[in-house]
Amino acid sequence: MTNAIPTRVRARVPFVRTAAEEPPLAPQLAFVKTPVWDRAAAETRDAFAELVEALGAQCEEYELPESLREAWDWHRTIMDAEMAANLDLEWDKGRDRLSEPLRALLARGREVKAIDYHKALARLPVLHEGFEELFSRFDAVLTPSAPGTAPKGLEATGDPAFCTLWTLCGMPALNLPLMRGENGLPLGAQLVGARHGDARLLRTARWLVSRVQAD
Repeated sequence: MTNAIPTRVRARVPFVRTAAEEPPLAPQLAFVKTPVWDRAAAETRDAFAELVEALGAQCEEYELPESLREAWDWHRTIMDAEMAANLDLEWDKGRDRLSEPLRALLARGREVKAIDYHKALARLPVLHEGFEELFSRFDAVLTPSAPGTAPKGLEATGDPAFCTLWTLCGMPALNLPLMRGENGLPLGAQLVGARHGDARLLRTARWLVSRVQAD
C-alpha cells in the first residue's frame, strides 16, 4: 500500500502572510500619469502633485512612452468583441430588452474583424515585457483612479480611462481614497502592482495609507 500524495493546490506565494507583513524596506512608487493625463481634472493634478511631494524620495515620476496610447484602442477592440460573443444569445433572442448603451456596444462588437481582435491580443505579451523594467525598480505604480471625483447622479459611473491600461495588462490594482476634491468627495489614488503580485501590492497599500495618515 502506497502513501497518498496530497493533491491540494497550494499557492507558491504565502498570500495572507505577505499581505499582512511590513515591507522589508520602504516601498518605492512610480508616479505614472499615463498618456491620458490630459483628462485629469485640475484638482486631481494639484492633489497628486502634493501627494508626490509629500512622499519625497519614496516616489519618482516615471514616464510611459506615448506609443502606449494605442493600448486604449486595443482594449476597446478586445472588450467589444468578447462582449458581443458572450452575449450572442441575448442579442439574438432579446435585444429589445437590453439597454440602449448595451445594444450599441454589442452592435459595435459584432463589427470587429477577427484579424483586428487577434492583432490586439497579440500586443499583450509585448505590453507585459515592457513593464518588467518598471517593476524591477518600483514596488507599485501610483496613478489616479479616475479623472476626478465621482460624477453626480446615476446616469454613468464615470470615465474609466485611468484603469484601462492596467485592466488590459491583467495587473492587480486598487483604489485608496487618500484625498478629497473641492466638493468633499474622495479623489482616489490608484496603486497598481506587477502581474501576479497581488499580495505585495496589498502590503504596499498598507504602507502608503500609514505614511499618509502619519503626515
